[in-house]
Formats: sequence, structure tokens, C-alpha cells
Amino acid sequence: MYSALEANIQAIRERPISADRKEQIAVLVAYMKECRQQGKPLRLNFICTHNSRRSQFSQIWAQTAADYFGIPLQSYSGGVEETAFNERAVASIQRLGFQVIKRGHANPVYIIFHTEDAQPMIAFSKNYDHPINPHQQFAAVMTCSHADENCPFIPGASARIPLRYEDPKAFDDSPEEAIQYDERSKQIASELFYAFECLSSYDL
Repeated sequence: MYSALEANIQAIRERPISADRKEQIAVLVAYMKECRQQGKPLRLNFICTHNSRRSQFSQIWAQTAADYFGIPLQSYSGGVEETAFNERAVASIQRLGFQVIKRGHANPVYIIFHTEDAQPMIAFSKNYDHPINPHQQFAAVMTCSHADENCPFIPGASARIPLRYEDPKAFDDSPEEAIQYDERSKQIASELFYAFECLSSYDL
């Protein structure tokens, strides 16, 4: 793993997580444990309205955490509208140590590396039912209130798990923009690393 990213991960894993959030994360851990015990593929599709910030952070950090603990995972993201992976969010993951290659313009495809020898992650804005995403045997992890409340049914999902985050978009073009984007990214990272650490502790 890249040294800058590794250092940030160590700091992220030391962040406190409230009891309320741990209760919510426990639902995700229970789903993943069940998949592992039953020999089912572990697939998570993180869903937000525009698939531009929180769901992208979640897809990237979930895959990174799973790889860190040696847990097989296929991590995805999608929205109810196609926009673009927001450039502020892309800049945040770069600040935290990911290597990123950009392809295209209107809705760019980003190739994201957390280490030189692992399969890269592919990130771009898409609907949750895009052909690249799973259509059965996956958990729909709802990362924003709007998508959670306005998309009551996700076809093919074997579980629907709310894990909502505040939108850093509120700080766009403000002096706090970079700080707030990094804060949201770190919060998501800390909670997903906690989830996969809990999963790794089970004797499967």
C-alpha cells in the first residue's frame, strides 16, 4: 500500500466511532458475516442520489478496507441520477494517498490505485442499476437520506442497509471545502475499516 495512504489509514483507524454509529455498522457486519458463512459472494453497492461524493468515497474505502484485511469483496456504487464523480471528492482521495488516473471529460472514468500490485478500482457516476453493477445477491447500502427515502425498492438487492452521511457539498467554494471533504472521507473510511475489522475477527 502506498506509504502516504498507509499513514492516513493508521490515523483513520484511531478515530472514535459513537455507539449509535456502531449499532448501524453492526447491521452491515451481520450481513457480510452471513454471506461469508453461507459461501455467497460479498457484494456491496453504495447508493446516493448523484453518485458523486459519499457513495464514491464508500465504494473506494470499502474495497480498500476489504483488501487491507484480506477479505474478498466486490465494491460498487451508483445513484438515482448520473452526474459525475465530483472533482472535489477526487482531490480528497488524492490528498489521502490514492493514485488516480482520469479518462474522459463530461463524466470522467477514474482509475484508482491503493497499491501498485492490486487490481485498480474504477469510479465514475452511474445509476445504481448500471450494467457494471450487480443485479442480484448484493447489499444496497444507502449513504444519503434523499436516496434512502426516495428509492424505496432496489431490484435484486438481498439486503438494504442505511448508512447515511452528511453531504460535504454544503461546503463547496468555501474556505472549509478541502477540510470538510477530507473529514467526510475520513469518517467513511474509519467506519468501513471498523466494519471489516469486525468481520475479520470472526472465525469463519
